[in-house]
Amino acid sequence: MARARYKGVVDALSAAIRAGKIAPGTRLPTHRELAAQHGLALVTATRVYAELAAMGLVSGETGRGTFVKDTSVSPRQDADQRAFADDIVDLNFNYPSLPGQADSLRNALRALASSGDLEALLRYQSHGGRPHERASVALHLERRGLSIPADRVLIVNGAQQGLAVAALAMLQPGDAVAVDALTYPGFKVLADAHRLELLPLPPTTDGPDLDALAQLCITRQIRAIYVIPTMHNPLGWVMSQQAREGLVAIARRHGLLIIEDAAYAYLVEEPPPTLAALAPESTIYVSGLSKSVATGLRFGFVVAPNEFVSALERAIHATTWNTPALMSAIATGWLNDGTVTRLEEEKRADARRRQTVARKALDGLNFVGHPSSYFLWLPLPEETRADKVAAALMRETISVSTAEPFATTKNVPHAIRLALASVSPHVLGDSLHTVRRVIEACTFG
Repeated sequence: MARARYKGVVDALSAAIRAGKIAPGTRLPTHRELAAQHGLALVTATRVYAELAAMGLVSGETGRGTFVKDTSVSPRQDADQRAFADDIVDLNFNYPSLPGQADSLRNALRALASSGDLEALLRYQSHGGRPHERASVALHLERRGLSIPADRVLIVNGAQQGLAVAALAMLQPGDAVAVDALTYPGFKVLADAHRLELLPLPPTTDGPDLDALAQLCITRQIRAIYVIPTMHNPLGWVMSQQAREGLVAIARRHGLLIIEDAAYAYLVEEPPPTLAALAPESTIYVSGLSKSVATGLRFGFVVAPNEFVSALERAIHATTWNTPALMSAIATGWLNDGTVTRLEEEKRADARRRQTVARKALDGLNFVGHPSSYFLWLPLPEETRADKVAAALMRETISVSTAEPFATTKNVPHAIRLALASVSPHVLGDSLHTVRRVIEACTFG
């Protein structure tokens, strides 16, 4: 009988949440109150909430209670559906594009069609890319301040595959990896698939807390650190040279592999030296052209110490064999003729303009970001719930990301990340005014 009553409570609450009768963001009764309401033992009431959490319907927050999550879209489909729905203003994903980029693609395809090398594009390529293409990437990186020989460059299908290849080649399931408390969601997905243990580092204004990293290295056996030193996603920091040198010193002292993600680094003019330049013997540097050129151009590159290259090539072999030759030919053509450099310059200017629009629309709110980044981090006022804000914005046909995809800590902060690059500046300004209005309504309403 007790079991039937407990199951009935689970069924009733889940049905009410899914039907929208209990709104997202609602604080549910305490475990003790729920037990009293339904005549359950306290341990059984705890089990009710545990089952609802397993269904993705509620979340428990230490010291605050249990809250209803937004279920308007399935958790697994949430990001993709919101990103690509025609009627949604997408402030969730960044896919920066400038007028005329389609013409660049047409011209590149015409040039390929008239070239004498088409037969070669139909065959398997070397796992790490053809030598002349690796040389083009090496020259591009030299302009960014990273001087390396071409045989230390490997071409991959975008930066995300570069990270996956690094994990597959260099890490074992169960390895502990230090990461920022807020970090790129793609690495979280990768870590989950590869069964890596992520150990969060508190943020400072100048990157991860290095004292916390040093202490963690004493108390835990850490294999690697994943870090975004230049234009951190989502916080927008650019680590100082002093902080980079401090991180490298800790990594050397404790034998850590450094995985440096530079996907957004092109947005920073004259940044400090890369970690790969400061610690070439232990750093795997990963970047690509998805953000600087186009998200559909799945072209990335990995720079690694000589002794890691063979393992990384085997990982590429085991996953995709090689980057499609057509994509590599287009991408390296644009590297060689200056198209990539031009687009990077234009997108830096575009990002600064969008930041100006965003900061004007959100003036007075507590946002965090770099003045030339394509995103802003917006911590919410006390007692304002992120899922409630996100749900209210979806009703206004605006998609944003909460902190949950970025957080590596157990307790997720209430904040939203605003991607600024995927809509026109006019739509961006109007949408951000709506964001402000919704946050104020959720805070004071």
